[in-house]
Amino acid sequence: MQILLVEDDRRISSFVIKGLEELGHQVILAESAEAAREWTNVESLDIVVLDIMLPGIDGIQFTKMLRYRKNHIPILIISALGEIDDKVEALDSGADDYLVKPFSFKELVSRIKALVRRENYKMTANEGSIAIRDLKVDLDRYEVYKGDQPVDLSPKEFKLFKFLIENRNKTLSRTAILQAVWGIDFDNNTNVVDVYVSYLRGKIDDGADISLIKTVKGVGYMLKTD
Repeated sequence: MQILLVEDDRRISSFVIKGLEELGHQVILAESAEAAREWTNVESLDIVVLDIMLPGIDGIQFTKMLRYRKNHIPILIISALGEIDDKVEALDSGADDYLVKPFSFKELVSRIKALVRRENYKMTANEGSIAIRDLKVDLDRYEVYKGDQPVDLSPKEFKLFKFLIENRNKTLSRTAILQAVWGIDFDNNTNVVDVYVSYLRGKIDDGADISLIKTVKGVGYMLKTD
């Protein structure tokens, strides 16, 4: 596995690099977002492990820049900022997971493996594409088409839609969705899931009589295709 580590604290980067290299992974170190940019289009790169508090461009800005450029490489944020608002901001910017410093090395490795495994998961043998009603979803290219027209989804909306597709015809609790899509492993009485489901419905159900995403009262949501 090839990992881009963007971290300016040499004590932390030395600890992470030593552990990952002992496990047989290749680690590229960049001490700023500016230095990291040249590495983000390397085809063999599997994941970016990114600090938020960087000199110059910070981790949130760097994440937004990558997603704006349609670069969907997995991004794991590592940060000393542990408030729920910090996590939500990072995940809403397009990051895939968030790990608070100080962290255990075992957890870091587990999070990295989970993100890379999820990225490599293929829904169908047909180059990662799936058809639902009049929608065509390309899970490799992060593209959705309604008929011949592209549907413009934000990175978080696509991540939510993909999770619903992967678990289609199953009832998913709001807590399960929060954990999978936002990396929040408890229900903090936030309505972010409901808000994003509403956004998603407005785009994929446009003109449809029946919503593709069903509300399961008192529990959560289901993407119903059968």
